[in-house]
Amino acid sequence: MKSRNLIKKEYLSKIQEIKKHNKFYYEKNSPKISDEKFDILKKEILDLEKKYNFLKSKWSPSTTIGYKPSKNFLKSIHRTKMLSLSNAFNEEDLINFEKKISNFLNTNSLKNNIEYSVEPKIDGISASLTYKNNSLALGVSRGNGIEGEIITENLKTVNSIPKKINNKDFPKDIDIRGEVYIEKKDFEKLKDRFANPRNAASGSLRQKDPNETKKIPLKFIAYTYGFIGSSSFKKQSEFLGLLETWGFKVNKFNSIVKGIDKLIRNHNEFEKKRYDLDFDVDGLVYKINNIDLQKRLGFVANAPRWAIAHKFSANSSFSKILNIEVQIGRTGALTPVAKVNPVNIGGVVVSNATLHNEEEIIRKDIRVGDVVKIERAGDVIPHVLSVDLKKRAGNLKKFIFPKKCPSCQSKVIKDYNKNTKKFDAVQRCSSEGYKCEKIVIEKIKHFVSKEALNIEGLGKKVVEKFWELKFLKFPQDIFNLDYKKIEVLEGWGKLSSLNLKNAIDKSKNISLDKFIYSLGIRYIGQENAKLLAQHFQTKVNFCKMSKNFNFSLLSNIDGIGETQINSIKKFFSDHININVVQQLVSEMNVRDTKQSNDGKLKNKTFMFTGKLSKISRAEAKSITEQNSGKILSNVTKNLDYLVIGEKPTTKKIKQANELNIKVIKQSEWEDLLN
Repeated sequence: MKSRNLIKKEYLSKIQEIKKHNKFYYEKNSPKISDEKFDILKKEILDLEKKYNFLKSKWSPSTTIGYKPSKNFLKSIHRTKMLSLSNAFNEEDLINFEKKISNFLNTNSLKNNIEYSVEPKIDGISASLTYKNNSLALGVSRGNGIEGEIITENLKTVNSIPKKINNKDFPKDIDIRGEVYIEKKDFEKLKDRFANPRNAASGSLRQKDPNETKKIPLKFIAYTYGFIGSSSFKKQSEFLGLLETWGFKVNKFNSIVKGIDKLIRNHNEFEKKRYDLDFDVDGLVYKINNIDLQKRLGFVANAPRWAIAHKFSANSSFSKILNIEVQIGRTGALTPVAKVNPVNIGGVVVSNATLHNEEEIIRKDIRVGDVVKIERAGDVIPHVLSVDLKKRAGNLKKFIFPKKCPSCQSKVIKDYNKNTKKFDAVQRCSSEGYKCEKIVIEKIKHFVSKEALNIEGLGKKVVEKFWELKFLKFPQDIFNLDYKKIEVLEGWGKLSSLNLKNAIDKSKNISLDKFIYSLGIRYIGQENAKLLAQHFQTKVNFCKMSKNFNFSLLSNIDGIGETQINSIKKFFSDHININVVQQLVSEMNVRDTKQSNDGKLKNKTFMFTGKLSKISRAEAKSITEQNSGKILSNVTKNLDYLVIGEKPTTKKIKQANELNIKVIKQSEWEDLLN
């Protein structure tokens, strides 16, 4: 048996090793070991700490998140957001994508007749180039999509980025967007310094000295625009042609394809030759070629309706299940997760794989000790596909799903779905509000997440650590942290503590919709949070909700249904939740939702019934809101106009007449819009 000193010596040796590799990875963008070996080293350290409670270090992976890149650059807000794309993995996803487009535009004539601009999705670093009066004025990284780092001087070292455009037709003010990457043959000369081509591109663009960036053979392919002063092109393919005319490099594999069948065929053919290309690609991007249709379709919260990324086929591998743990999410959902021997799948080391729910475990007969096939498709969480029964050793015990919450011992329940008339497969902790420790931790993680308060330096691991130290119990505790206690923690200091304080102070200023989203109310995502913010308009109105509030009034909000209303009612029926909301409002500057002052439909409310001509109701509602009008879901005295199309609901017209509400045709609504 090893002595205490030998154990400590072995532990500290591993700590020094992981500290060294953290520095190579985070600070120098040049890992010296594979991700798989790094994860194994990390696991060895954590296992030792778990086994011997006398082992402790400020450099332990249980308390630190590596070396974060230094903040060398100023930031700039994108004039037009750099949004992400929705993903498609199979034919069904593409059919649903096209179906949603047809439904939104209210036409079946587009089925298999939509013209797509098909462009390879290069695995590089996105950048936005601002040109004013034909000269490159600003270069910004994608960042979080809203703002990025100003890396103008570094981008100027890329030969394929024009510094001046000698073309009289070039717009006077435009943001050109594209991907910075390194070709495979060039990466061969750099592979000792970087883990992969993407890391090489990222690390090179973040050099303090542009002369260092210049030494790296970066390339730039342009594929779209953000802000544009004026334009005459009508198609994406036409814009790509203009980019070439202006002196930008575009992808030679860009094409135009019509129909789902042809998209699938093209995708399969391209995937076969992806490894022969001189750059890394992870899929194809499909954009509706018609710019006018793009404008009509617009955006959802984080992605355009008119584009989708068709990822290449999933990567899979086999590994052994070491244990099955049940994790508890923000909404109380119990998710079984398989802890597996670390395995490399498509360049990513996987040590966890979701098992979805109890029914999946039973159906696939998954047991601890089994060798299983794990699949990872794009950014989707790795999941267990099947069990290799030939490799099952002995009489392995079946996994028994807990009847009580592993965290708070509350009863585990299944929700009944009125639509399907079945109980949901997902089991949930029946505890309400902030009574379950694991739910609270996940709620706080959601509260500080990128899409909510976006507090830099307060990541998931830090939240867990602060909870363990009893610094946090409720979300509002974030605004009353004791920074003197934080700065003496291992891995912290005065500067990092001050940086956290500044980030938290900055997060206090928040829009009403983000505030509503940050509360983590079940079924209230970013889109529904915006609808609620538009309805309530002020934090004062929103905070009026309590146990005695008339929640049926929310049915007037177009897009908010019975499921959402019941969830909101349940949330505000809990006194702890109400107290949390009130405390947060007193600590934060929650900005009211401003209504547009220049819309033609300002201060007017509308409801649509019947089939409209040439546009869908969804688009009509969108146009109404763009012109400062408000959409209602029910005929009430608050309604100004009931707009009728073909075959309207007779009951709604009758109700409108009884309440002296003006009933108008679609053409009259269009007249209001001039």
